[in-house]
Amino acid sequence: MAADVTSLPVQYLCTMHAVLAPPVVIPGGPHGTRVLVTVTGGTVRGPRINGDVLAGGGDWVTIRSNGIAQLDVRLTIRTDDDAIVYMQYCGILGADRIARVAPLFQTGDERYAWLNDVQAIGMGVPATGEVTYEVYALG
Repeated sequence: MAADVTSLPVQYLCTMHAVLAPPVVIPGGPHGTRVLVTVTGGTVRGPRINGDVLAGGGDWVTIRSNGIAQLDVRLTIRTDDDAIVYMQYCGILGADRIARVAPLFQTGDERYAWLNDVQAIGMGVPATGEVTYEVYALG
């Protein structure tokens, strides 16, 4: 029997709140305007993962000629029980100012090894100096 791919089964993973430094804008590049946004901190809260977003990650945004932003984010999470988790995602920030992203995770900590096999999806709303995402694991 074929798998049912007519719907997206998801499970709530966490809410991620990131605090952002002021952006550095590089206008007029060959692919659009580049915006570099450094992450200065934040939090991750969920039923199976809780911790802090460490300073030093960031988003290498490309703003296309139609105003849509293509996201390219890399950041590091230190869990409350001291595991280190790398989180990377790409996505689109649409004209509606909602970011739609597809996170992947990497860790060597056995307690969080399950994250290595998770394809997540998320939706976020940026504000001045911050962004908050609701992140879900695809089932």
